[in-house]
Amino acid sequence: KVRSFEKTSDDSQHINKDQTEEVASSNKEIILRKDEAVPRGEKMDLMGNRQALEKDANDMKIQDNKAHQNNLKQLCRICGVSFKTDCYKRTHPVHGPVDDETLCLLRKKEKKATSWPDLITKVFKIDVRGDVDTIHPTRFCHNCWSIIHRKFSNTPCEVYFPRNSTMEWQPHSPNCDVCHTISRGVKRKSHPPSVQHGKRVKTIAEHARINRGVKNQAQINNKKLMKEIVNCKNIHLSTKLLAVDYPVDFIKSISCQICEHILADPVETTCRHLFCRTCILKCIKVMGSYCPSCWYPCFPTDLVTPVKSFLNILDSLGIRCPVKECDEEILHAKYGHHLSSHKEMKGRELYSHINKGGRPRQHLLSLTRRAQKHRLRELKRQVKAFAEKEEGGDIKAVCMTLFLLALRAKNEHRQADELEAIMQGRGSGLHPAVCLAIRVNTFLSCSQYHKMYRTVKAVTGRQIFQPLHALRTAEKALLPGYHPFEWKPPLKNVSTNTEVGIIDGLSGLPLSIDDYPVDTIAKRFRYDAALVCALKDMEEEVLEGMKAKNLDDYLSGPFTVVIKESCDGMGDVSEKHGNGPAVPEKAVRFSFTVMNIYIAHGNESKRIFEEVKPNSELCCKPLCLMLADESDHETLTAILSPLIAEREAMKNSELLLEMGGILRTFKFIFRGTGYDEKLVREVEGLEASGSTYICTLCDATRLEASQNLVFHSITRSHAENLERYEIWRSNPYHESVDELRDRVKGVSAKPFIETVPSIDALHCDIGNATEFYRIFQMEIGEVYKNPDASKEERKRWQLTLDKHLRKKMNLKPMMRMSGNFARKLMSKETVEAVCELIKCEERHEALKELMDLYLKMKPVWRSSCPAKECPELLCQYSYNSQRFAELLSTKFKYRYEGKITNYFHKTLAHVPEIIERDGSIGAWASEGNESGNKLFRRFRKMNARQSKCYEMEDVL
Repeated sequence: KVRSFEKTSDDSQHINKDQTEEVASSNKEIILRKDEAVPRGEKMDLMGNRQALEKDANDMKIQDNKAHQNNLKQLCRICGVSFKTDCYKRTHPVHGPVDDETLCLLRKKEKKATSWPDLITKVFKIDVRGDVDTIHPTRFCHNCWSIIHRKFSNTPCEVYFPRNSTMEWQPHSPNCDVCHTISRGVKRKSHPPSVQHGKRVKTIAEHARINRGVKNQAQINNKKLMKEIVNCKNIHLSTKLLAVDYPVDFIKSISCQICEHILADPVETTCRHLFCRTCILKCIKVMGSYCPSCWYPCFPTDLVTPVKSFLNILDSLGIRCPVKECDEEILHAKYGHHLSSHKEMKGRELYSHINKGGRPRQHLLSLTRRAQKHRLRELKRQVKAFAEKEEGGDIKAVCMTLFLLALRAKNEHRQADELEAIMQGRGSGLHPAVCLAIRVNTFLSCSQYHKMYRTVKAVTGRQIFQPLHALRTAEKALLPGYHPFEWKPPLKNVSTNTEVGIIDGLSGLPLSIDDYPVDTIAKRFRYDAALVCALKDMEEEVLEGMKAKNLDDYLSGPFTVVIKESCDGMGDVSEKHGNGPAVPEKAVRFSFTVMNIYIAHGNESKRIFEEVKPNSELCCKPLCLMLADESDHETLTAILSPLIAEREAMKNSELLLEMGGILRTFKFIFRGTGYDEKLVREVEGLEASGSTYICTLCDATRLEASQNLVFHSITRSHAENLERYEIWRSNPYHESVDELRDRVKGVSAKPFIETVPSIDALHCDIGNATEFYRIFQMEIGEVYKNPDASKEERKRWQLTLDKHLRKKMNLKPMMRMSGNFARKLMSKETVEAVCELIKCEERHEALKELMDLYLKMKPVWRSSCPAKECPELLCQYSYNSQRFAELLSTKFKYRYEGKITNYFHKTLAHVPEIIERDGSIGAWASEGNESGNKLFRRFRKMNARQSKCYEMEDVL
């Protein structure tokens, strides 16, 4: 019991050691005395007395801690000064936001800190965020507040406050210095604790005065010492060399406050004093991180360059040349250049920055090349001997390896990697082809890329990006006209020259006075050169395909290449810049895609290449760009006729092209499938879309197609259209106009481009979605009951539908249906939303069934390979199309009695036959060309020049 009581009393830190021993011994005597005197039955009273003593000890401890906390409230957290003096009655909280005056100063200096802990950490290097109020004071004095203000206002500090003068605070103990010396000051980190309790404590003002005296005395005593430290009399220019007798104060302002020479590479401290850079760095290194003038804390990272106007004044000072027999006066900025022109070595060594190998010994890098050779001559002999013995005389490799190892040893891996790249011949810059890819893929014009190239080169000092002329050289290898090739037999009316790049779209067109005036700008590649370029791009894929099919790599062919041709017009492509001829602000883009390559091997044909994404703009190669209207038949004929002539010539010839180091033979099959209905009718000489002859694949009229919705076959062809045009032109049977029109089935102009009778999947989707959009409006207006609705009523139905679709499906109304709008519109969710506007449940079921059948048919013509991607829907297509036609002719009879849309007819009547012939409809669509149209618009904005001819070249 006694031992445990002694332990308890030792743990209570608020009792003095002597008092603790006295209490313990007295308690021990009392307990022993009571143990002797008190019987065993009365020991419970003794335990009660012991607990009362423990409670008294705890109460004393709590009171002592409270007194200690009250003492802490009277001390500064940073410097430890007492707040009882008159100078420091104004205090500030350590934690929390700054006051208004400080916040105004911080905003003026554009500083981000807004709390006292951040500022105290920044100025005094004290982290107060982890403070405990039983150990640390919670406020700081106004003197420390003034030091913070001077730090951010760049004014010299009037009170000396060394950085190592901050307080070290300890937990409360029996020998607590805070409690014992609260009336006499507080122990600092740099002073031993005071033990003389009766000695008078100096006031803060006396301390400041003493510190200033020490500072001034130190400045006087250390001036000579600092000059010896910097030792720059042979390096920096003396103020005696000034050509003009300037005022003393001006000379002081332009001279270093350490060496008293003219400022060389001047720097400014936070206290606004000026020094030579080398002088202050040497002083800081030797004497500590303080300003040599005012002893304000100063670190190398705090040094900044003075304002430019001061530097201009410094550079404009007139200096007398110190070299003997030279009385010339030069500007301070040009002094170094002037001194280097002197031939007298002795005179130059007085103030030259470069030492010529003499004493005192200078750093190797500061020597001239001749002095460097002299100093390293012995090492050079040793390296040469080693290289001849071990590395076959390759001195360069040995030296660069040594340099590389030295860099790696100092962890300078970035510089080492650059050196290694140079050693391996790669260099630190990007390849021109990579730079070209960056320029095109980020849509940078030539001028924008050139600005980026110059900026990066100026900032890094290295040529990471390649100049524009290097990009143009790399571009030549990627454009048509770079690779040599040959045709057997030679192409009719086509030059044998293979180095043909971008040519004018009208080249090859015979002109005469009576011809139609072609006001357009067109640029194109020659068709055969563009095909060769595309094949060379796919060289690796072709060789890998042959290897995968176990074909002999030395097989020379013939290889059959199937080409998909696409052509489409773009609407408004007007720009606000450029000059030149007045051309239509519409454009036409003709392109081709290499769909597959196969080779006849034995009795079967093996496909060695097939385009995985046939509708991507990346594989859709542009062939011709023209600023023209696709409806302008004469202009379209004039531009595309030479191109079609080249195509016809290639059909009857074979291409000889080196691939994989072997001369191989290629044949081409051209399939014009990437045309929308408008352009097909234009190039095949058919009447426009509103014609009685509804289809570009068969001869059915609109009435016949509405009566027989499903059972039709493909009958039209390019050759038949040419024959019908001759009949239309010559009228050999002397028939009337109606009879003649019925005989030629809608052919009214000469076909000039051969197309394959097919359906364009993208425009089919858009056309059908447009028709469903009309059906939705009519169902909302209940046209099946009231077919004679006014125009205003129909407009109201459309507005109701648009508003509802925008609310439910987030579909914004469009003037013209786009592919994305069509995809969102044709869904079950859209039908559910539309049915909310229709009252009749029977019409709900009919509309839902119609949409369901359409969504089952759509994947068949949209997919690239329906036999693999949707075989079940392909098998069900005939049934679904017949049911769809039955619904149109019964439930929606009000719309389709005696008429039907062009794309509904093609969807219901011709899809299975086309898929049986071609294997797919979606893969042969014009979607890649449509995606290329977006690139055309983007590149046209990017490459805008003053001349539209150059602009079109850049875009192509």
